[in-house]
Formats: sequence, C-alpha cells, structure tokens
Amino acid sequence: MKTKMLMNNEKILAGITLKDPNEPEHNNMALHACKNPASILTNRKKLADFLQCELAQFVCAHQTHSANFHKVTLGDRGKGALQKETAIANTDALYTYEPNILLSVFTADCVPVLFFDETSGLTGVIHSGWPGTVKELTLKLFNHLIQVEQCNPMHIQVHIGPAISQRKFEVDEDVYRQFKNLGYADEFIDYNSKTRKYHIDNQQTVKRQCMIAGIPEDNIFIDPTCTFQNPNGFSYRENKQCGRHLSFIMRKSN
Repeated sequence: MKTKMLMNNEKILAGITLKDPNEPEHNNMALHACKNPASILTNRKKLADFLQCELAQFVCAHQTHSANFHKVTLGDRGKGALQKETAIANTDALYTYEPNILLSVFTADCVPVLFFDETSGLTGVIHSGWPGTVKELTLKLFNHLIQVEQCNPMHIQVHIGPAISQRKFEVDEDVYRQFKNLGYADEFIDYNSKTRKYHIDNQQTVKRQCMIAGIPEDNIFIDPTCTFQNPNGFSYRENKQCGRHLSFIMRKSN
C-alpha cells in the first residue's frame, strides 16, 4: 500500500495515499471519481489493513468546494466508507474529538489540510481547492474552533499536504481577482506576461489563512510535492479522469 505517513505514534495516525500503478485504478480512493467502485473498496480495505483499523472507522464527506464544515460524532462512524451516498453531504471539512475515527478527505491538485491538538484531542481534515480557499474555508473553520470550541491555537498543529504547485496552477483573471480580493494573497500570485496567465500558490494562501486565525507559523508544515509534476500524484488538471488521494487522520485511544 503506497502511502506517505506523516505521523504514526501512540497518539496520532496521519498520512496520504499515493498513486500506484500496481494497484487497481492506480490506488484511486474515491468512489465519486472511479471506473469500478469494487476496485475502490478493495483499495480502501488494503489501506484499512495497512493502518490496522476497520473501514467502519472511516468517515468521508461529499465534497462540493463549499465553505461548510461538520463536527463528527460517534454516530457518523462509517459514513461514506462503503457507499458514496452515505457520505456527509455538502461538506469540505471534518473535525472531531472522538478517538478511533479516521477522518478522510479526497484530493487531486486541491490542498488537503490535516490538523490536530493533542491537548484537547481534536483532529480534523480540510479539502481546499481554489474555490474553498477564496471562500476562506480554512480560516472560517479555525475561527470556529478557536472562538466557539475554545481551542487554543497555540496547540494546533497543521500539515498542508501535496497539491498542485504555483508553477502549474495557471488561471485566468476571474480566478486571480478572487484571490486578489482576499487582501492577503498578493505575494502568492505571479503574472506571466507572455501567456497572460496568473500563477497562484494555493498552499501558501491556505497557510496564511491558518496564521490569520492565530495558529503560529512554526506549527504549520507544507509538503511541497506537486501533484501535477510528481509521478506519485493524481492531477485533475493533467487528467480529468484521474483518481484521488485520500488524506487521513485519527487519534488513537489510550
């Protein structure tokens, strides 16, 4: 099972699956973007076995590039794990305080964000494609966690996973304007006068949103792997029929 593990200690399990030509559909993990759902379930079962957990512990969302987030409870265990129809609807971020629940997010160029707070037991995942970034999903979720859930931003650790790089994320003026209007993304935008295209660093913009919420920069890690350029990456921009990575995080019970 080709997987990049970010953490695997006595408290936290976190990582991202990688593209693998030796697995069905190249290790695609997404039921919403596949040729054969049975192959996806085979891949997910292999992942569960690799992580030494059960598919019934997975929780998946029906991602819609929204600014919506959902607090996962024990009653949500298994949602979206075996059928896309049971996934948590219209949601692009999940968080929980429950142990032994594997929160999942699917990406292929979009920015996956994993976060945790060992003090409170908080874990969470965010799917931030450019629409989610300009809707400030990450900022809104962390503001909610800090202001409503009373989380201490100093204790929150954030991992921003592999995504399309600024070099390969080429957009027209309509998308540029939406990033420009954020008011804090200018330094992450380049203009190519030859192609008349803009190049935007979505990962750095998401990182800035974390920092605006109050999370210390030292608590934020970025994986610079470009999903478009790296052979281990699924890239929707490169191939509209591509599969999806699954980024995951779970707090283990003591």
